[in-house]
Amino acid sequence: MISKRTLLASMGALVCAGTRPARAKLPVIPAAQHEKAMRLAIEEGRRNPFFPFGAVIVRAATGEVTARGVNNTRANPTLHGEIACMNDHVARNGNTGWPDLVLYTTAEPCPMCMSALCWARIGGVVFGTSIDGLKRVGIDQIDIASRAVVAAAPFFEGTLLGGVLQDETDRLFRERRRN
Repeated sequence: MISKRTLLASMGALVCAGTRPARAKLPVIPAAQHEKAMRLAIEEGRRNPFFPFGAVIVRAATGEVTARGVNNTRANPTLHGEIACMNDHVARNGNTGWPDLVLYTTAEPCPMCMSALCWARIGGVVFGTSIDGLKRVGIDQIDIASRAVVAAAPFFEGTLLGGVLQDETDRLFRERRRN
């Protein structure tokens, strides 16, 4: 019988292979490290009980967290969790080092966020819940998958992995508070 961890890693490889070969210079990241970082993103997401889009940025080589962010669209419509996290990284570390970093986010980045991550040339993006999963729980989405944004950005050399701790992130969005 195949383990859940092996299945997730295989599915992630398919997501990445579906766009184009990965060219990022990131070290191989074990599933346990992906899960640890995703749990930190979930923790960030819980800071916004209505829209629990949380994110963390980590150094791929060491697992060091360089930034955190959570959706704050009440203050600014562009402050999705990923953008808030990118802003936190720049404030703490400057606008440098992106190819060596991985952003973990509770949900698949929207086209705006994925485009910003491509422009930054981040080394990797890992998400839990898919855009389709968000739509199933009633959260409005622009129906353009992250892999489509990556495919339209030939300069982007990072990796994309979806479905990490998806059961936990799906539950986070399903059980969120409603207005």
